[in-house]
Amino acid sequence: MASPLRPRASHLILLSLLVCGGLFYFYSSRQLFYAAQSTYHSLRDPGLPKRLAKSEEIYQRMLKGRGALLSKFGPSPDNVVMFPPDKDPWPAYVAWDFFPPAFNCPHERERIGNMGDGGKWVCGLSRLEDKPDCTIYSFGVSGGSSYEAEILTRTKYCRIWGYDHNSRGFGGEIPRLDKLRTHFKRYQLGPRDSHGRADDPKMWTLKSLMEANGHSHIDILKIDVESSEFDAVEAFLKPYLSPNTTSSRTPPPLPVGQLQIELHTWGKSFPDLYHWWEQLEQVGLRPFMKEANLIYTNYNRDRDQDLTEYSFINIKGSNIFIVDPPPMELSVEETIPIPLD
Repeated sequence: MASPLRPRASHLILLSLLVCGGLFYFYSSRQLFYAAQSTYHSLRDPGLPKRLAKSEEIYQRMLKGRGALLSKFGPSPDNVVMFPPDKDPWPAYVAWDFFPPAFNCPHERERIGNMGDGGKWVCGLSRLEDKPDCTIYSFGVSGGSSYEAEILTRTKYCRIWGYDHNSRGFGGEIPRLDKLRTHFKRYQLGPRDSHGRADDPKMWTLKSLMEANGHSHIDILKIDVESSEFDAVEAFLKPYLSPNTTSSRTPPPLPVGQLQIELHTWGKSFPDLYHWWEQLEQVGLRPFMKEANLIYTNYNRDRDQDLTEYSFINIKGSNIFIVDPPPMELSVEETIPIPLD
């Protein structure tokens, strides 16, 4: 006759193994996270401030050149057309010539995602590899998710919040395990909130989404929303613009480290684009890369070059792309060795 204690003993052994395994997993995970934290907080680039200052010097010189170009073909934005017609006097410019990516990325610059359609130019992705609170927002994912997939693969803790009212989720490029670090909603990005029960599609401002998600910063903001970008971005920038008065109030820094955006200028006039662009510059955004959407141009040869991708870095505030992280603060438990015997 089998002892009635044997099943109970085997259960105790199994329970002990599970507890030990759980403790080992917790301890090893904690150690790995601590090691990554240590790597991130020890990130130091002494030459970064000097490179940023030099890039801004070059950018300011470019602004003088923009003024000269405007005087030549304007003399005000109201006198400039987006794409001059093919007739005498054939002025030698297009709208994009006024907005060159004249700011040098102070880190490595590389195209993230697919070659061709879907990829975006990023400055210093290595700065996010071990960042514990890395936060990415991606608006417009219906064309694929190679960009998001590569960011997730090459970073340890980045989480991506994706939104697209024309899609049911991220594309299949994202590995299954990495999808655990993604969040998706079928929302439309817009200049106002309209997401009641009867609203379809549900429109959210970027400010409201950040508040709903409990975020105070975004490391990289990607926007590809088929011409809705102008009103949505302008609404988001308002609190960070200097007031047009004698007020001494200094606006807070824009809580975005980088912006990758495709501009769709369908129906836009040059004054619209010019004044919108000046707001980006005022809050500290500097373009470091431009890429014309030649795929669109190839299939729409009877139209202007309406679509162009830009990548910006924010030179104001203390985002990770312009300021090294602070030294790591250790807790009492982490600074006092625990004896093993």
